[in-house]
Amino acid sequence: MIKPALFSIRLKVRDYECDLQGIVNNANYQHYTEHARHEFLISRGVSFSQMHAEGYDPVVARITMHYKQPLRSGDEFICTVNLKRDGIKYIFLQDIYRASDERLVFTAEVTTVVLHQGKLHNCQMLNEIFQL
Repeated sequence: MIKPALFSIRLKVRDYECDLQGIVNNANYQHYTEHARHEFLISRGVSFSQMHAEGYDPVVARITMHYKQPLRSGDEFICTVNLKRDGIKYIFLQDIYRASDERLVFTAEVTTVVLHQGKLHNCQMLNEIFQL
């Protein structure tokens, strides 16, 4: 059962993302969640290139991941995004569900911070998005 989310995107596993066992290589789950985060921010009017041009660089500080079920070539899946805030940390809570049966296959908590000219900074653009 897919939990309610602020944002979700439906994607499909490509053959080259699988390893010899025929399952998605573990590193690709990070790519999926990163893509979902970027699409979420774009949907809210935030552009990483614009932020960088203005001297703000969001970076991943920590990722906690849990693999529950494997995805296989051709599987369609739904990657969700929820948010929480902890001081100057912007935390993305992300789940991946296999679309065919809505089973949870992966969870991640992605903690990001924003650097401005190399120093930790509170980012007004993200603060507005992270108001819950």
